[in-house]
Amino acid sequence: MTKQDYVNYLYPYALASQKLTGISAIALLAQGALESAWFSVAPGNMIFGVKDTDGVNGNEQLLTTTEYSKSANAKFPNIISITPVVRNGQKWYKYKIKDYFRKYDTPKDSFVDHANFFLKNKRYAKALTVKNDPYKFIDEIAKAGYATDPNYANSLKSIAKSIEKLIPKS
Repeated sequence: MTKQDYVNYLYPYALASQKLTGISAIALLAQGALESAWFSVAPGNMIFGVKDTDGVNGNEQLLTTTEYSKSANAKFPNIISITPVVRNGQKWYKYKIKDYFRKYDTPKDSFVDHANFFLKNKRYAKALTVKNDPYKFIDEIAKAGYATDPNYANSLKSIAKSIEKLIPKS
């Protein structure tokens, strides 16, 4: 799927979510693009990389992913490898792991669950105060710990800029 195909396919879902929640469609599409490699790695319509905390009720899938931690003793369901790295001048540990992620019947279900994730988690309260500005929203979800990658916000904002150019003109 090309980047344009990704935007054409998922923009209606992002826009519908924005209308319901006020969370920027651009921010949602950018997150989805980063988390699913532009929908090329989205088994079970897992667009956003939302973890499944219990791994037992049938709506989960065990997938290989990369996580970062400042601890050499982080806990994950299945650790494949740990590599010390320096990110932003700080020592981190890059984990290749298997972890449980949610799966969905449709892309719409993924967008709805993703929006509910932000709305239900108090740690994103500050992000929700700037939810209509994709760049401020991205900064705030990164500060709140949405992803373990210390470059998450910068990566996401770069993708958001490219997505803005691909949005169909009405």
